[in-house]
Amino acid sequence: MTQQVTALDLPMQDPLPERTQKYFDICQEKLGMVPNVLKAHAFDIPKLEAFTALYNDLMLGESGLSKLEREMIAVVVSAINHCFYCLTAHGAAVREMAPKEMGGPVLGEMMVMNWRVADLSPRQRAMLAFTVQVTEASATIEEADRQVLRDHGFSDRDIWDIANVAGFFNMTNRIASAVDMRPNPEYHGQAR
Repeated sequence: MTQQVTALDLPMQDPLPERTQKYFDICQEKLGMVPNVLKAHAFDIPKLEAFTALYNDLMLGESGLSKLEREMIAVVVSAINHCFYCLTAHGAAVREMAPKEMGGPVLGEMMVMNWRVADLSPRQRAMLAFTVQVTEASATIEEADRQVLRDHGFSDRDIWDIANVAGFFNMTNRIASAVDMRPNPEYHGQAR
């Protein structure tokens, strides 16, 4: 690690285990970088593996939610929590993934600043309103709140996925903010 990615003195294992190095090499090849969140976890390989397993399942695994919708959830949660790392990284993902009919890269900026100004479908608005409720007041969620999602075409499995993605980012936002995790500089210029 050429630069410290958090405020803590927890350097990556050196050398990295072969399996971890291979994963980092794949990230470098596909993304053009190794995300700092992975570097931050690499002082403890079992923690890194637990983090990546859950992230990959929630964000890349099978779901009735599109990858863009999951990234939108990540950005809305991160905006509420003022998480610099996740707003930067996942805002870049939304900018890159958003089709022109949704505003293209502008959607990413809208999501970061105020998702309510974006031209979203009623289904997406319901999903993100539920995300806000999970983030701000999860104990207030009742069956009527889940029914709103069902009425917009979400299955119970989709509701599970919305809650899990929102919950994951509420956790990671708090960790990233607490340790002053810094996003890779490359994120700032992506899809602009």
